[in-house]
Amino acid sequence: MAETWNKKEREKKKQKSKQDKADKMQKRKEDGKDGKSFDDMIAYVDEFGNFSSTPPDPRKKVEIKSEDIEIGVPKYVPPTEEELKRKGKVTFFNHEKGFGFIKDHLSQESVFVHVNVLSEEIKENDVVTFEIEMGQRGPSATNVKLVK
Repeated sequence: MAETWNKKEREKKKQKSKQDKADKMQKRKEDGKDGKSFDDMIAYVDEFGNFSSTPPDPRKKVEIKSEDIEIGVPKYVPPTEEELKRKGKVTFFNHEKGFGFIKDHLSQESVFVHVNVLSEEIKENDVVTFEIEMGQRGPSATNVKLVK
């Protein structure tokens, strides 16, 4: 059976790619033998996370206990009374409508306050203590008391 010109070309390409692959493999084998030892291939990481060819200083070594490593979500610790109590300044309060806003001293965020949660009457620029509770429209202040 006679082979066509196209078949011969494909066969030549296959043979050439096989030969190229064998040549590359032979070259890699030869290059791998010349003097690269295990110590030349080791890379170290310094305290800043950069790769280095020199080993780290053993005097700077820090021991870390395996119990101190937390993987995943940390354990829930309920907030203390001090963390719940916040301090802030009344930036706006409308007595007719019965609501206003308190600016938290720590986070500088405005928190909504309604007249129903007040234990005593407040006005603008008063310093108050309060707790934050999530309401329908976001954080709102509860247990609002004047600081005297």
